[in-house]
Amino acid sequence: MTSSVAWTGSGGTKPAISGTDQAIPAEQRDYVRAIQAAPDAAAKIAVYAAAVTVIAPRLVLVLGIIQQAAHAEPDLARLGNEIAERRAANMRRFVADLAAAAPLCPAHDQAADIVWATSSAEMYQLPAGQRGWSPERYQRFLADTWRRLLLAD
Repeated sequence: MTSSVAWTGSGGTKPAISGTDQAIPAEQRDYVRAIQAAPDAAAKIAVYAAAVTVIAPRLVLVLGIIQQAAHAEPDLARLGNEIAERRAANMRRFVADLAAAAPLCPAHDQAADIVWATSSAEMYQLPAGQRGWSPERYQRFLADTWRRLLLAD
């Protein structure tokens, strides 16, 4: 099942992971609002898969630098941990919104961890960066994976 609802993100190169000139709290991001407004769970998943596909290439670069330098720079290690915790909190919010729209197979915490792991920059890098997948193919894969793993039906 596919959805016609999608989030395409903003074009151009921006310095912040959010894709803008400055950091934006998650609840104020366009794609979060689109997820909240989506009519059903499949549409919410489609919107978020599209957003992750836009964000992941930026995050791969930033996290790669942070991870390489974290052992020598405690501030970068803390920043890496902060990013991971913010991502986990965002996944919990997404799963709560998803659970309000449809029954989920796994428990809430397990569902949030599944989204956290599968939306990671590392997960994006494997098929897109190393196997040559197009962003569109990765987006379809991610949305399909989430529908299969998260939704009860």
